[in-house]
Amino acid sequence: MTIRSDAREAETAAFLAAHGLADAAREPLAGDASARRYERLRRPDGSTLILVDTPVPAEDLVPFVAIGAELAAIGLSVPAILAADVDRGLALQEDFGNETFSRLLAGGADPRPLYALATDALIVLHRGWPAGAAPRLRLPAYDAALFVEQTRLFLDAYCPVALGRPLNGDERSGFETAWSAVLEPVCAGAPSLLLRDYHVDNLMRLPRPGTAAAGLIDFQSAGWGPRAYDLVSLLEDARRDVAPDLAEAMAARYLAAFPETDADTFRRAMAVLGAARHTRIVAIFVRLAVTQGRRSYLVHLPRVWRLLEAQLAKPALGPVAAWFDRHLPPAARAAFVVPETT
Repeated sequence: MTIRSDAREAETAAFLAAHGLADAAREPLAGDASARRYERLRRPDGSTLILVDTPVPAEDLVPFVAIGAELAAIGLSVPAILAADVDRGLALQEDFGNETFSRLLAGGADPRPLYALATDALIVLHRGWPAGAAPRLRLPAYDAALFVEQTRLFLDAYCPVALGRPLNGDERSGFETAWSAVLEPVCAGAPSLLLRDYHVDNLMRLPRPGTAAAGLIDFQSAGWGPRAYDLVSLLEDARRDVAPDLAEAMAARYLAAFPETDADTFRRAMAVLGAARHTRIVAIFVRLAVTQGRRSYLVHLPRVWRLLEAQLAKPALGPVAAWFDRHLPPAARAAFVVPETT
């Protein structure tokens, strides 16, 4: 847990006091892999709000507010921002409660209705997102070059630890060339909003009708890119297993809503983007373990490697699979034991 400085605590207390919340009870909430912090504020009357505290408001708070307004305009549920001090990275937002999809699933909820709701929310998003919103919001373009750049983290954070040496120039160049070859065709189609971290930890069930029952959070890193990315993020989750028949049913559900979309092309895009995402996640989890001692993430590595290996076996990933076969023997993959320190 991040330790707050006295100065930051004083800023926060002043912010709360300015909005009539000096007497609110404060309860820290579990965070994610980012530097953001969240607290639940409970007023004397029992009503609650969420305090958001981010050290990088230009990257977190500003886009969250702007993107959230666009999502709400097309009928999706996002937390309402009730007050914000953008310069200080502090905000008060609506409290969606505790019913994340992941918590409901862990409690024994039937996964099919939850995944259907999440899939339907993506359908609403991809049907309704206004094309003019991308330049208006200055969203980053998730094109082939950006995806290749993101996969490079694997070269920097995973390979030196797994192989005991940094990669040379030819190895790095071959990796980037392989990824460019498979990503460029995938990124050539018509884009839409790409939420980027669309999975059951970032979805809340709300007492609202239709797809508004899916509360969306953690979308401040959204961009403009391939539609298949968020669906594969949902169905190939780094933190929990999704039954293959359920994943297939949801992919079919999505495609049925877009009969003009070529199903084979879309599924190839899911495979390539899924592999790129898994490659980056492997690197992120190892980096968190090695540099920050956050080893709890390592429990998910075997799952992510299984997902990655399944995609590498598909023809669409041929060039990338060849690079992995040449440079990362099986012992340096899922079975690799991450050391306590570098």
